[in-house]
Amino acid sequence: MARKKDIKKEKEKDLKEQLARALADYDNLRKRVEKEKDVLEQLIGIKILTRMFPVYDMLFEAQEHLKDQGIAMIVVEFEKLLRDEGIEKIRVEKGQQFNENIHEAVEAVSGGKKGEIAEEVLTGWKFIGSNQAIRPAKVKVYK
Repeated sequence: MARKKDIKKEKEKDLKEQLARALADYDNLRKRVEKEKDVLEQLIGIKILTRMFPVYDMLFEAQEHLKDQGIAMIVVEFEKLLRDEGIEKIRVEKGQQFNENIHEAVEAVSGGKKGEIAEEVLTGWKFIGSNQAIRPAKVKVYK
């Protein structure tokens, strides 16, 4: 009789351990799925925003040529939308050192210090506070 009680307690203990492991596995799975969901949502958002960059480029160029206040307001709102999503312009200045993480050289020109930026050709975008380019700024570089 005592033997049956011991076997029963042993089985109960095993079942409790299996349940605890199953609950822990489930919790880990739930956390992993949540993280993957967050990453997927971020990637989808970035994909949509990157498809909008050419539209921004066209609006920006139109505003530069036409000096239209309405287009200027749209450009400002577009930039605000991107900032709200954690994305900012890559700031490029003449004479700035070329950085392969955020710049893409499209032409080498003579006349300045080697490796410095001569001119920005196309606006680049990156995550705010990082040097991770979503779209590198296209620049001309002194050779």
